[in-house]
Amino acid sequence: MTDYEYVGEELDLFQHAVNWKAYFHSRLAPHIRGEVLELGAGIGGTTRTLCDGNQASWLCAEPDGGMAERLRAAAREDPFPVEPEVLTGGVADLEPGRLFDSVLYIDVLEHIEDDRGELERVKLHLKPGGKLIVLSPAFQFLFSPFDAAVGHHRRYTARTLAAVMPSDLERVRLFYLDSVGMLTSLVNRFLLKQGTPGLDQIRLWDRVIVRVSRFVDPLTFYSFGRSVIGIYRRPS
Repeated sequence: MTDYEYVGEELDLFQHAVNWKAYFHSRLAPHIRGEVLELGAGIGGTTRTLCDGNQASWLCAEPDGGMAERLRAAAREDPFPVEPEVLTGGVADLEPGRLFDSVLYIDVLEHIEDDRGELERVKLHLKPGGKLIVLSPAFQFLFSPFDAAVGHHRRYTARTLAAVMPSDLERVRLFYLDSVGMLTSLVNRFLLKQGTPGLDQIRLWDRVIVRVSRFVDPLTFYSFGRSVIGIYRRPS
C-alpha cells in the first residue's frame, strides 16, 4: 500500500465525457478479455466504460486511498458487469506471480515519473499472449498548465510511447484518436491560452468534436490526434 494522493479534479470532470469513453471503448474492447488489471483506476470511470461483461475478472489498482474507497462504494451502489476487486496500491503491491490477460493504463502512464521502469515491472504480470494497453495524451507541444496542474509529467507521441515499451513485447497497434480535438487543443494552447477546461467546454468537446473525430479519424488513418494508444503483446 502507498500513501499516494492524487492531485487534480479531472476524473470528476471527465465523468461527463460519455461519447469519448464510448469511442475509445469501441477501439479497445476486442483486446480486453480474460483476467484484467487496470492500473490507476481512480474512481472507476474507465472501469465503468471498459468492463462490459466479456471479462473473467477485473482488478482495479488505485494508489490513492480516498479514490479507491470511492470506487468500492460505486461498485456497491451500482454493480459492474464483472465485480471488480479493488487494491489500494500499484504494481509493487500485486501478488508475485499473479498474471493477467490484459493490463490497462488509461490516462495514467503520463502521471508516472519512471514510466519505463513501471512498464518493465508490470510486464512480469502479463500472461503469455497477454496485452498491455496504454492510452495517454498526445504531443508534448500541447503540454499546458492543465497538464501540470493534474500531475502529468509528459505527453507522448507514437514514437516516444513505443520507446518506453519493453523491448520484448510485440506491437499490435499504435495509433491516435481525436484528430479534431487535437486541432482545437492547438488553438487553445497557442491562441486562446485558457487554463483548466470547464464543464461546458468538456460537454461541447464530447458532444460535438468527438463525434466529428469518429468520422475524420479513419480518413487520416489515425495518424494524429489528442490521444495516443499503444497495444502490445507478450509473446506466447
